[in-house]
Amino acid sequence: MADLIADADVVVNLVGKYYDTKALENTDKFPYLHYKVNTSLAEANVTVPQTIAELCKEMQVDNLIHVSSAAANPNSSSEWARTKHQGEQAVLEAYPWATIVRPTQMFGHEDKLLNWYANMASRLPVVPLVDGGHALTQPVWVDDVAKTINRIIDDPDKFEGRRVDVFGPQDYSYKELAKFVYDITGLDPVLSEIPAPVVKYAANVLQYQGEPHLTPDMVDLMSEDYLPEMTPEGYDAQSQVFTMKDLGLEATPIEKVAFKYLHRYRTGGHFILAEGYH
Repeated sequence: MADLIADADVVVNLVGKYYDTKALENTDKFPYLHYKVNTSLAEANVTVPQTIAELCKEMQVDNLIHVSSAAANPNSSSEWARTKHQGEQAVLEAYPWATIVRPTQMFGHEDKLLNWYANMASRLPVVPLVDGGHALTQPVWVDDVAKTINRIIDDPDKFEGRRVDVFGPQDYSYKELAKFVYDITGLDPVLSEIPAPVVKYAANVLQYQGEPHLTPDMVDLMSEDYLPEMTPEGYDAQSQVFTMKDLGLEATPIEKVAFKYLHRYRTGGHFILAEGYH
């Protein structure tokens, strides 16, 4: 990391992980194998950002932008959300003038939000709605997050030691998002409203996939609202936290983007519903 940072004027930290990386190792007792954690949530979300911040200070990097999450919360039931908060604190302790960027859940071509629902429906006959899918989220387009970071880089001194919250124009329940995805894709899974503790039974098994579709911690996260800290009126009434509006940017509605990458999940492809292609 020091070699990468050495000649930088601005460092942007995007390192993060939503699951522990596990690998099998031998043991002396039956069943002679067990999963060990190679990289934990705390290491990815706290230790690595802290190390980057310490290096930036040591190497006198002018500006550090740390991308965290709107879900960062020391009181969350999700370890991921707690470690994101701890990561922010560790960065600011090592490099107090860092800029913290807090996006809500991101959507885009390789997202793990809308694609998650499409992938689950492609693999399973039943897609769980954790606690009925009533928790709210306010997704932001990944390109809008990138534009926000670019604006910060254009004038980094203005944002030193400040926070920038990045969020979409509208909130949705997870149940609404699931129905939105299946309207576009034509997939028709059974949407089952299942209590979080029951979903965790499946998550305890699925978490051992190479890149897991569901982990117990994801279930905890999906049972809580994933929203900006304030209402639009609240942001307008204060001057400590920047938003996209302050940077001259307008959030892109999810409806303008989602079809571009979700239509590939349609059975038969993009033109299956159009006349004249058969």
